[in-house]
Amino acid sequence: IPPEDEPGRELMSRALLGSLGEGTLIRSPFYCDYGFNLRIGARTFVNFGCVALDVCAITIGNDVQIGPGVQLLTPTHPLEAEPRRAKLESGKPIHIGDNVWLGGGVMVCPGVSIGANTVVGAGSVVTRDLPAGVLAVGNPARIVRQL
Repeated sequence: IPPEDEPGRELMSRALLGSLGEGTLIRSPFYCDYGFNLRIGARTFVNFGCVALDVCAITIGNDVQIGPGVQLLTPTHPLEAEPRRAKLESGKPIHIGDNVWLGGGVMVCPGVSIGANTVVGAGSVVTRDLPAGVLAVGNPARIVRQL
């Protein structure tokens, strides 16, 4: 849907996603597995190229800023070769609190929760839960200070 067709974009997003809050904008391209496992709060902005692999629930709060190229990855696979060859897959949910900012290229791994008002620096890989109100950067993302 072209950028100038804002009503069409919103209609398609509402049809695809589990829920979509008022005033939320998702820029295309946007990629997801299922869509119905994705819940996005009000006034959230999702920039270009977001990948949301919603094998299980991805919950994004209100007033969240998601930078370009962010990946939200819920799928997991067995470490053992045979089950992996058999294409077994499971998932762990992701939760992103209100007023979080994920900088460009951030990757959020399966099972991670990010607390409200937290900022994750560009290019960071979030492998563990982050509490509310912190700045985290790096690979793996580490807390560098309170906000």
